[in-house]
Amino acid sequence: MRDSGDFLIRTLLAEGVITQAEVERANQAAQTQRRDPLDMLVAGGAVSARTLAIFRAKICEYPFVDLAQFDIDLRHAARIPRATAEKLGVFPLFCFDGGATVAMLDPLNLSAIDQVRQLLKCEVDPVICDAEQLGALITRAYSLVRTSGADVTVSVEDDKDTTSGDEPVVAAVNQIIVTAIELGASDIHLNPDDDALHLRYRVDGVMRTLHGPSKGMHAGLVQRLKVMAKLDVAQTRKPQDGKIRFTPATGDPVDIRLSLLPTIHGENAVMRVLRGGATIGRIEDLNMPDDVRKGYEDAISRPHGMILVTGPTGSGKTTTLYTALAELNCPERNIGTIEDPVEIRLPLVRQVQVNPEIGLNFATALRSILRQDPDVVLVGEIRDSETARIAVQAAMTGHLVFSTLHTNDAVGAVARLRDLEVPAFGINQGLLCVLAQRLVRKICSACRQKTPALAEVIEHVNVTPADAQKFRYGAGCDGCGQTGYRGRLGVYEMFRVTPGVHKLIEQNASVTDLRRLAAAEGMRTMWDDGVAKAIKAQTTWQELMKLRTIIDTEQPRESRAAA
Repeated sequence: MRDSGDFLIRTLLAEGVITQAEVERANQAAQTQRRDPLDMLVAGGAVSARTLAIFRAKICEYPFVDLAQFDIDLRHAARIPRATAEKLGVFPLFCFDGGATVAMLDPLNLSAIDQVRQLLKCEVDPVICDAEQLGALITRAYSLVRTSGADVTVSVEDDKDTTSGDEPVVAAVNQIIVTAIELGASDIHLNPDDDALHLRYRVDGVMRTLHGPSKGMHAGLVQRLKVMAKLDVAQTRKPQDGKIRFTPATGDPVDIRLSLLPTIHGENAVMRVLRGGATIGRIEDLNMPDDVRKGYEDAISRPHGMILVTGPTGSGKTTTLYTALAELNCPERNIGTIEDPVEIRLPLVRQVQVNPEIGLNFATALRSILRQDPDVVLVGEIRDSETARIAVQAAMTGHLVFSTLHTNDAVGAVARLRDLEVPAFGINQGLLCVLAQRLVRKICSACRQKTPALAEVIEHVNVTPADAQKFRYGAGCDGCGQTGYRGRLGVYEMFRVTPGVHKLIEQNASVTDLRRLAAAEGMRTMWDDGVAKAIKAQTTWQELMKLRTIIDTEQPRESRAAA
C-alpha cells in the first residue's frame, strides 16, 4: 500500500500536479502527525481528493466512480460492520447475485478485498472513488441504517442535548436534519408505509426522495423527535405540533417546526426548516423588476397605510415581508408582528404568536398590539372580516401595516377585501399597494445550456425567435443533484392604488375593470416578469408553463401581443 502511494506521488510530480516542496511539507507533517503523506497533501490543499482518486484509478487501471452520480442503497451498510468500512475505506455500492461492486480507496489492498469478500460472501468488483465522498457516504449510511437486530428505543429521561449522540436513533435524526440543511431543503418528510419508511426532502419546491432509515427505526425516530420537541411521547393517536432548536456541529442554530399526524401506518412526521433572521437580505436581493422594487420601496417609506402581499403557501410572502421589516428595523421605530407561527426572528421586533386555544387570535392580538404604541405592524394573514377591518382602521390612523392574503393575483385583493366586508372608503384610504408573487426554480449556473426546443418556446411562451434564442436550461450536474435547477427566485406584479383606481373602487367596479386600468397604467403581470427572467436565462420555459397553470395568462398574452 505504501509502494502504491509512493508511485502515486511520483506520478503527480511528473504530471506537474504537485511540487517537490509540497511533497516535502506533506512528508514532514505525516511524520509529525503519524498520517499518510497523501492525506497530508489533500489536507494542505496541494491536491484535491477527487484528483487523487482519478490518478489512482489511472495507475491501478480500475474505474473511477463519482458517487454523486448514483442513487446508492444505504441498506447495504448492514452487510459490513461500520468499523470495518471505516478502517478499510470500503462500501458496497451495488449487490447482485454472485457479485458486488465495492467502492474502495485502494483497490490494490488485497487484504482488504479478501475481508470484504468474506463478509459479503460473493465476488468483489472494486472501483475507486473520492475519499471525501466515500467518508460522507459511510457516515450517512451507518447513521441512518440499523445494523443490529435489537429493537430501537429512546430514553425520554435525558433530553438535555438534542443535537449530539452516538446512539443509532440520535445519530439518524441528526443526520436527517443535517442533510436537509446541506440540501437547502424547506421541509423534511418521514412517511411510514406498509413495509417501508420513506425519507423525502422538499428542495426548491420539489420533493426529492433519498434513501433513509428502515421501517424498523420509525417508532424510535418519532419518539426521539418528540423528546427534542418536548411533546407527549406516550400520545400516538392525536396530532401534535412542536418546535426544535437544532445546533449542527458547524453553522448557526436552526429552528424546526415539527408536525406529527397519526396515519394507518404510524405517525407521519413533517419538519419545516425555518430560516433565521441572519439570512434575510435586502430588497435588492429579491430580484424584483425595477418598477416593482421602486414601488415597494416607496410604499414602505410611507408613514402609514397598508401593504398586502398575496400568493399561495410557500410562495415566499414571509421572506418579502421580513425583508421590508429588516429595512425599517431601527431603534427609532417600534415594530410588532402577529404570526402563526413565528418563522423568522428579528432583534428589536416584538413578535407575537397566536394561540387560538387561549383566545389569542389575529384580531385580539392586533387590538392589543395597537395599544403598544407601534409604528409598524405585521399581521401574518388576514383570515376574517374582524381582522381585516381592524388592520385597515390601523392603516388609516397612522400605522404602517403589512399583511398577506390568499388571492390569485394582485388585483384580486380588492375583491377579497370586499368579501371581508371592508368598505370602499376603507380600501381607498388605507391600501397603498398589493404585491403578488410566485416562486420559480432558477437554472443551475454550472450546467446552463442553450434550449434546443426553440419551436416549443415560441409556440407556448409567445415570444419572438430572437428572444427564444436567449432561453436556457440546466443539463444537470453534481452541484444541482442532476435536476438542472439550483435555488428559486420570485416573479412579481404590483397593483398600485392610484387616483384612477380610487374612482373605480368607489363605483364598485369589477376586478376585470380594475385589471384593465392597472394594465393601462403600466402594471406588468407575474407572467410578464417570468418571461423577462427566462429571456435573461434565469429560469426555464418549463417553469413558465407551471406558472401558467396557477395564474390567468390570457390577459398577459393579449397585452404582450399588443406591445
